[in-house]
Amino acid sequence: RSELVCLYNGLRSACLGNVLRLTLDKTLAVGSQLEIDAIDGTDIIPLSHTLAAQCGYSVESDPWGNTKVFASLLGCYVDNQVDVVFTLGLRLRMYRDGHSEQVKHVTETCSYSPWASREILCDRNYMETPVKMVAGQQVHDSWEDAIPDAAVAPNGIWKMTFHTPDPKVMLLTDAQRAGYGAMMTQTRLTYSVEVAGVPMEVFSVSTYYKTGNLIVDSAAACPTGGVVFTDKVITWHVPRRITPLISSAVKILETHMGIYGQRLDKTKMATRHYKMSVMESHIIIEIPVGSPDGYYKSHAQDYAYHITYTVEPMLELLWRAENTQADTRYKVLFPITTPLMPRPPHVIDSTVPEQRVFDILLGTFLHDVELMNITFTTRVLTVAECNARGFDVQEHHFANGSKTFSLRVPFSDELVLKQNPDPLTTVYFLPLVFGLLVLPEQTPFPHPAELEASREDVVLPTITGSCDQENFYFSVKYGSKQDNFQTMMLHAGSWRELDTELAKLYSLTGNGTHFSIVVPFTAPAAAFELVHFKSIRARVDLLLLEMPNMWQLDDLSLACYFPLTTTECYSNGTATALAVKVESVSNLNPEYLTLRDQSCKPAFSNDRFAFFSFKLNSCGTTRTFFDDVMVYKNEIALPYNTGKQSRKGPSAPEYRHTVSCYYLLNHTKTMAFRASPRRTDPVADPGVGHLVVQIRLSQDSSYALFYQNEDYPVEKYLRQPLYFEVELMQSTDPQIEVVLENCWATLHKDRTSLPSWDLIVDSCENLDDLYLTVFHPVVADTRVQVPAHIKRFSINMFTFTKDDAVLKEQIFVHCDAVLCDTTKPDGICSGQCANALRYANSLRPTGSKRGPRATDASQYKKQISSGPVLLSDSHLF
Repeated sequence: RSELVCLYNGLRSACLGNVLRLTLDKTLAVGSQLEIDAIDGTDIIPLSHTLAAQCGYSVESDPWGNTKVFASLLGCYVDNQVDVVFTLGLRLRMYRDGHSEQVKHVTETCSYSPWASREILCDRNYMETPVKMVAGQQVHDSWEDAIPDAAVAPNGIWKMTFHTPDPKVMLLTDAQRAGYGAMMTQTRLTYSVEVAGVPMEVFSVSTYYKTGNLIVDSAAACPTGGVVFTDKVITWHVPRRITPLISSAVKILETHMGIYGQRLDKTKMATRHYKMSVMESHIIIEIPVGSPDGYYKSHAQDYAYHITYTVEPMLELLWRAENTQADTRYKVLFPITTPLMPRPPHVIDSTVPEQRVFDILLGTFLHDVELMNITFTTRVLTVAECNARGFDVQEHHFANGSKTFSLRVPFSDELVLKQNPDPLTTVYFLPLVFGLLVLPEQTPFPHPAELEASREDVVLPTITGSCDQENFYFSVKYGSKQDNFQTMMLHAGSWRELDTELAKLYSLTGNGTHFSIVVPFTAPAAAFELVHFKSIRARVDLLLLEMPNMWQLDDLSLACYFPLTTTECYSNGTATALAVKVESVSNLNPEYLTLRDQSCKPAFSNDRFAFFSFKLNSCGTTRTFFDDVMVYKNEIALPYNTGKQSRKGPSAPEYRHTVSCYYLLNHTKTMAFRASPRRTDPVADPGVGHLVVQIRLSQDSSYALFYQNEDYPVEKYLRQPLYFEVELMQSTDPQIEVVLENCWATLHKDRTSLPSWDLIVDSCENLDDLYLTVFHPVVADTRVQVPAHIKRFSINMFTFTKDDAVLKEQIFVHCDAVLCDTTKPDGICSGQCANALRYANSLRPTGSKRGPRATDASQYKKQISSGPVLLSDSHLF
């Protein structure tokens, strides 16, 4: 009664009792649109959905693309040979993208014998009840396995009465217009009843034929329910006694279970864990959810992932009525689909932080789910775009037909968010949404995931430093933070960012891995810790901060000793001392420091230093003898009892710096000489020799103290008097007189440089100057032996300007001196400015080179107001 025939690749056929099944596997059907035509001799009849239901055809497809076509052997367009051999011809047309791709003709022959008295078939879209009619008599509850012959063909039907259950009478033409055929129908007049608690659809009709006073009663009842679901088992209940079909006692002769219309023997049922039980009121079939004869299907209900399981069991019964001995074969093909079962996907995070890659697995899904794209925080990428970007997106298939998706994303990608909860740890975040699609319905659904991994992978920036005799050298290596941190420097007592200004001040250089700075030990960034006689201990503090959390990444406090002489003692009885403001007296103002004699103030001071120059027999210096050593001592400190509280302040620091000079006593040098008596008085012979003339700047009008070479440049305020002295050295000849012929000032050390300004012209004052040079008389004293050897004059401090702009805050003074024989006064040797009237009358002669010495001298001016100006060492020729 059942035979399996392989036609060719991808297409199989099976005769299953009174049903023919054709199976097209996915190699033919997947991705194609299938259209079926019936072959009736030379005619090709397209089987629409309506005609297929009327004529006993049905189609079922699973998600794999496998398609099953069922055809009743008693259906339309089947060649019936004496109710034993049935031949069916079909044309299968498969379209892809709207174009015909394949056409296959199928002709299949099935044998079916013997027929039961009555055979009822319940398929997914129709019910079938074939009977054999006897001419000249009314047939009730009598069923045979034949179709009416020509004498009682369907066109001989007069009317039909449908029992719903109330009778409804329709003429044949009306029934045909309503979609009824003499054999099959889809839009049936049926009614529903419950049989033993199972809902059933009942069809009952009486057909009246015009010929032979023939009445045929037909009935069918098919279950529409009776299924109970659990997570693991599907239980199907079918009434043992189907009352709409049975009017008297019956005996069940055969009971068969099958799948997709094909019977299963007990061995196959046991292997697949199927159970069939014949109970007093029901026949019960149990099928495990997920059995290999069914299939799963994906759904996206409310954008959430669900699955269903579908299987089509068959129940075939053969019973015999005890009163008539008529057999009834009852076959039900009953597709069952479970309710939606939620299957939320799981994200398995297999990330190993040391590998610096997010590694996740998403699943499990059925084969009909595709991953379309992934949404990241800033963009949406398709699977192809993800792989092109360097991600690794793969699809993994399993033997049971399920699949998973894997994704690998490097920590270094810009789509990965990063955060540092502490200086050493980086937390990596990857929020994403998988965009999934259920095929073939193209139903989208998302699945979000948030990945997180932490790793102690921060390489902190580091500071290294060193020193030489003059500078601090610092190098900052970026580490993994690159330059994403802030460098702070303790500068002038307060923390300050290493900004553009400081970077330029300290010669910052760098590249992609580090930067370096050079800090002189006298710079404001260096704090003085300790001062020794010949050295000073200075310190520079650097700090690296992570922003904006203000975490300290690294710091370095580098202290070094640098050579610095704070006291110098000279053999001429003078000394210099340098007072240094150290860190412990941060509020000290060096300007207010004095020697023991509070009138002895610094010759120079700023916010960090005070420089003193003094004679060892002044400023309160004491002298002490120890054996063969003579010690001079003084002290630099803040003045007391000055009455100037604002200078010292209520909390002035205690500061004392002792200055000591040591000299050896009785230090004797031996000289050898020989004397002989003089025979005649010495006479001077004319000859050539060298006489030395020097110019010096006095500290005040007393001409007692003079600035030394190391004091230059000397800082003076504009209009402040400058006292100059020109002296002939190493001569006691009273017949020589020093006369200053010309004196002038320049911007540069070169005495011939321009511009210049005349101070003394032809031994007299420059009458063009608003502030005239003043000559001071020289009288003999303990220092001055010959007054004619010395000339003294003073000027007011000034500077050069051009277009009201100061050219340079520094001037040089030069003089031309003439040594005259006082016994022969003449011309310039008549005395200093001895002929003033002549000078005045000849002032500014044509071609004179006095006054402003410049080709464009009128552009230069002399400024005498505001601001301090440096006076460099003077020159005399």
